[in-house]
Amino acid sequence: MGSPFVHRIRPRYAEVDQQGVVFNAHWLTYFDDACTRLFESLGYEPKEAFFGEFDLMIVKAVLEWEGPAGFDDCVDIVAEPVRLGTTSLDVRYRASVAGRAACTGVITYVNVLPSTHESAPIPAALRAKLEAVLGAP
Repeated sequence: MGSPFVHRIRPRYAEVDQQGVVFNAHWLTYFDDACTRLFESLGYEPKEAFFGEFDLMIVKAVLEWEGPAGFDDCVDIVAEPVRLGTTSLDVRYRASVAGRAACTGVITYVNVLPSTHESAPIPAALRAKLEAVLGAP
């Protein structure tokens, strides 16, 4: 196992609310972007991967706000698969600013056939890549 995947974002002015922190709904967008880049790091080209042999749809998302992230802060998001089922998987996200926790989340995705959106087993090649990074320290 290697190091967990980390994606960095910098919140834009429009993503911060009147309290001076990232508006809660944007965390799902940030985590979705981190997921895309996680799969890219596993060798799946974003413009092709999610429309070829597999596609992921969110079935459950749990977010926990832990501290502020504001405009133009460097937010590091650790994205790591933590559970693999037959057709679904969980990815845990941990966002931090300068080492201080900002938001955590666990999102459950189901693999679907791109043409029908019916659930389908996670393809063997994808499963092997996810297993290799499952719960990396």
